[in-house]
Amino acid sequence: MTFTALGLIVTAAFIHATWNLLAKQASGGPAFVWLYSLAAFILYAPVIVVLVFLDPPEYGLGGWIFIGASGILHLCYSVALQRGYQVADLSVVYPLARGTGPLISSLGAMLLFGERPTLCGVIGIGLIVLGILLVSGGSGALLSRDSHGLNGIAFGMLTGLFIASYTLNDAYAVKYLLVSPILLDYFGNSVRLAFLTPAVLLSPHRLRKESRLNLRLGLAVGALVPLSYILALFAMRLSPVSYVAPARELSMLVGSFLGARVLDEGNIGQRLIGAALMVVGIVALAVG
Repeated sequence: MTFTALGLIVTAAFIHATWNLLAKQASGGPAFVWLYSLAAFILYAPVIVVLVFLDPPEYGLGGWIFIGASGILHLCYSVALQRGYQVADLSVVYPLARGTGPLISSLGAMLLFGERPTLCGVIGIGLIVLGILLVSGGSGALLSRDSHGLNGIAFGMLTGLFIASYTLNDAYAVKYLLVSPILLDYFGNSVRLAFLTPAVLLSPHRLRKESRLNLRLGLAVGALVPLSYILALFAMRLSPVSYVAPARELSMLVGSFLGARVLDEGNIGQRLIGAALMVVGIVALAVG
């Protein structure tokens, strides 16, 4: 991995953890996802106008299909993540999502591209599984009947599945179809916004409430979400996806720390150890 790509990933990791903290504080569900998606649509519109004017996109049908798929997958990811934050702790949902995402991505790459795990890769998978157990409260959490903990595990892993899906989709688009990372994120966000709008307009009272309570958070998240992902997409162009996708999960340590300390969700020692094991496992996957 190049130093430029690593710098982009580290920067994106801190931005990603920050917007997740803000989103957890909002905990507004689909209405909040719509609010920050609209904010992103408006804030980045001037940049898109300039890019399209200077270099009109000519991606063909295949490129636009992948752009549309990106929007739908990011929509599912955003709604699942936001719902998880409504019913569980950030320091459970966030690390689980960011840990299972690259794990599933690696398995998907093996299936789709014929990659075979080395011994180092197998060790990495084991460390990630162990880290997930610690972050989610140990093996007892998986057997617990506590709905709060089980909801965190369920939505964390569901979000991870969507992360893996859009990672593979978007990586193919920017690396092989040469879709602009900025345009991919913007048009994908536009698809998400279009799908969410009818549902949100059916509940105008929720939208008014969300705008009144979390407008500033929506603007901040709307500015940070595209920026963190665009940086990661540019990194994917500079280095192998199998390196970039795991390295992005440096944000897990930041997210776990913020959730445990800033939001006072507790169990900081165990969760940070689990997050650290997951990061080591992800690095082992990349090296392997």
